[in-house]
Amino acid sequence: MDPAHLAPTSPSRPRVVLIGCGFGGLEAVRILSRAPVEITLVDRTNHHLFQPLLYQVATAGVSAPAVSGPIRHILRREMQRGNLTVLRAEVTRIDAKARQVVLEDGSALPYDHLIVAAGATHSYFGHDDWAPHAPGLKTLADAFEIRSRIIGAFERAERCSDPEERQHWLNFVVIGGGPTGVELAGALVEIARHTLPDEFRRIDSRRARVWLVEGSDRILGAFDKSLSESARLQLSKLGVEVRTASRVTAIDADGVTYHDASQPDAPPRRLEARTVLWGAGVAASPLGRSLAETAGAQLDRAGRVQVEPDLTIPGHPEISVIGDLAAAKSYGRGEPKPVPGVSPAAKQMGRLAAHNLLRRLRGQPAERFRYRDYGSLATIGRKAAVVQLGVPGLGELKWSGYFAWLFWLFAHVYFLIGFRNRLIVLFDWAWSYWTFDRHARVVAQPEQEARNASA
Repeated sequence: MDPAHLAPTSPSRPRVVLIGCGFGGLEAVRILSRAPVEITLVDRTNHHLFQPLLYQVATAGVSAPAVSGPIRHILRREMQRGNLTVLRAEVTRIDAKARQVVLEDGSALPYDHLIVAAGATHSYFGHDDWAPHAPGLKTLADAFEIRSRIIGAFERAERCSDPEERQHWLNFVVIGGGPTGVELAGALVEIARHTLPDEFRRIDSRRARVWLVEGSDRILGAFDKSLSESARLQLSKLGVEVRTASRVTAIDADGVTYHDASQPDAPPRRLEARTVLWGAGVAASPLGRSLAETAGAQLDRAGRVQVEPDLTIPGHPEISVIGDLAAAKSYGRGEPKPVPGVSPAAKQMGRLAAHNLLRRLRGQPAERFRYRDYGSLATIGRKAAVVQLGVPGLGELKWSGYFAWLFWLFAHVYFLIGFRNRLIVLFDWAWSYWTFDRHARVVAQPEQEARNASA
């Protein structure tokens, strides 16, 4: 059956198809649902995910429902207005010439206006063979896989009789010194040193080693240099071994090989670890290539769509691209500046794309996108974080440590979707703070021992 006929529609109303219910898509739907348009929201999952806390699911800090929610439940008020249809499906192609999107079953959704918020995926910089050995973190499925590998590594270490092999299972390498990598590395140390010490008989989990490997000369490159250095010191204090200016050249089932740029003549170095986690790069959704083929869109090196100041594709004012898929610029004072791939930017793009769509329907000119940067936050571990905020009238504020950690905590609780999620996460964090316990350590199945048995 054609998905376009799954819900009653009004032929006199413009048909709006929106791909993706991330931060940007959610904001756009909430605005458009109040307008006289027919909306079809398509997402390949049935849930909206609060990605900034996804690493907490991966490291057993919180359960999955605490950072996610069913799309239909989140948008229940919007659906009651009678002009929103939600479809769980995967868009495989966008035909800009025919003005339709093609789903995985071959059916097509026609549109008058299209908003693409398809997000991003992992990028291994041309080394896709690394993916099985170093999973990234973008979805709930990724978080479950990483959690299984982390818990499974300690279980395998408990079974090892050879001390060297046991230590290899207790070694962890996190690749990428951005917020995700920093947060994962800090959480791994806390698990090893505070959560698990009394739960094994044959191993001492405190002997685990965690390396954070970053190719550039400092971690958290989007932050001020002073905050980057503060983050490095805080990680080191926790017990993370930070390796900057270290370019990874190989990843296999036994560990990571990297080249130290500070010693160009030195031979490649090796980190023996059975658990490697990837947080180094992202690539835009493959739908960007589809837009390039059928709409003539230009892509940047990461596969993101280069958009006009109003977030549309040149020559196609009916197509807006937002979020991680858009290579957008902010048009404020001075020269246009690239927009970072963060959730506040996606939300702002979603709101502008929706408002511009409605302005076009009224015959009004579209507005240019201006990103309002409210700052950046990154947590490092227990009572450790860095904060960089732009405050009108006060300039840029920067601080780190315990109070930065408190600010990070309450900011993330505030922006969670739903009161129930806020309450659960706040309780989980309070319980973890006082007891060091991580209750979400249950895995659906053992860590993939079949794949690693030969390690």
